[in-house]
Amino acid sequence: MGSFKEDVRDTAVALVETAQDQLRDAVNFVKETWPLLAFLFVLLVILIGYWNPPPPKRVMMASGSAGGSYEQLASKYVEFFAEHGVTIELVPTSGSQENIQRLSDRKDPIQAAFVQGGSLHSKTVPGVESLGSVDFEPIWFFYKGEFFKDGRFDKTKSSKVRIAVGPDGSGTHVQAMKILRANQLENHPFLLSLHNDEAVVALKKGEVDVVIMVDGLRSKNVQALLNDPDVKLFNFVRAAAYTKNIHYLEELIVPMGAFNLARNFPPQDTRMISTVTNLLIDDRMHPAIQFLFLRAAQEINGKESFFASHGEFPSFKNSEFPESPIAQQFHQRGLPILMDYLPFWIAEFIHRMFFTLVPFFAVAYPILVSLPSYRLRRIQSKLNRIYGELKFFENELLASYDPQKLPEYMERLAEMERKALALKIPKRAASDFYTLRTSIDYVRNALNRGDHLALGSDNQA
Repeated sequence: MGSFKEDVRDTAVALVETAQDQLRDAVNFVKETWPLLAFLFVLLVILIGYWNPPPPKRVMMASGSAGGSYEQLASKYVEFFAEHGVTIELVPTSGSQENIQRLSDRKDPIQAAFVQGGSLHSKTVPGVESLGSVDFEPIWFFYKGEFFKDGRFDKTKSSKVRIAVGPDGSGTHVQAMKILRANQLENHPFLLSLHNDEAVVALKKGEVDVVIMVDGLRSKNVQALLNDPDVKLFNFVRAAAYTKNIHYLEELIVPMGAFNLARNFPPQDTRMISTVTNLLIDDRMHPAIQFLFLRAAQEINGKESFFASHGEFPSFKNSEFPESPIAQQFHQRGLPILMDYLPFWIAEFIHRMFFTLVPFFAVAYPILVSLPSYRLRRIQSKLNRIYGELKFFENELLASYDPQKLPEYMERLAEMERKALALKIPKRAASDFYTLRTSIDYVRNALNRGDHLALGSDNQA
């Protein structure tokens, strides 16, 4: 029994020799299969670079008019994205109509936009998907006088009530006309296309009787009218009916005094109707950027607000556009788990590599596994051909042996041996290889003895 030192030395030598053998096998494997390995590498590069490319570090987003609610909201998204290494470039627009038109233009670089619900039907804008709704957009109906104190429009048809409905093409105008159309007032002769700030001034001066606007609670125009004791807020007593007839609308309830407790405004529980702000994207947007938008919406719009409860947004409220598959995944299962624990770019890289390498190795692994057996079959086939050549040679010697051709016979045997030696023999074929060489030597020795008939009596070949 050897000493402990000898056992350690022998083990170390065995490990080194095994590693050397494995390295030689690997080198030979690469030399023999490099075209296929090169093909698989190119395929992997194509999958990573083109089929599943990394997300862009810059995204262009339509922000709406300067100082508007969309721009204010978009600026929060800019800050959130910057924290995760992605730049959002805001592009000022006139509002929802322009936002969606530019988003649907396949040549326009804009990839995301806030769009008011009901602005346009999805069938007219292919290539646009929704990441869901991110906020309410109340439809404010401010008025002076007594025409609307009962929450209905019945008396308006025969009156000279002047109604500011927003400029043509604006989101306010679209919503106002749908409400008026539902009440058969779309042809009312005293509809005025005023901008919100102009309409506010006109109502205060008595130049108009009604102002319809779509804007956020904290906007200066809404606050200016909410804080004016002479201005009343229309109570949509039939709000549920509006939501049934105009499917994208939502009913909101404002408790008595919620806007101003000191003067108890509104003086009773008031029903309002609201559209929603939709976060729309170009359907070609990278999935990782979509997840980042959804995460931003969760962080920014998921908080409790005056009209929305905690976690109510993002949601898929009455969207007229198809929901992005990424948004569907988000709403069903949430964010990919890695995004909860790792920085965005690391999580995205791991996620992308996983979904790239899994299908790649599903194809590559069977190929790589089959290569050793393919090599073995290929070598054995070549050895068998040499065996066949040797057997044919033996039969030729038995049938027509000529002592004068001994040098020729020896050269033919030498050529067979050179063919065998030229082969790169894997370990699993070593036995067949050495059996072949032994058979060649047997025939050579028989010929050197001048006993070619021994070939027929002892068929070792």
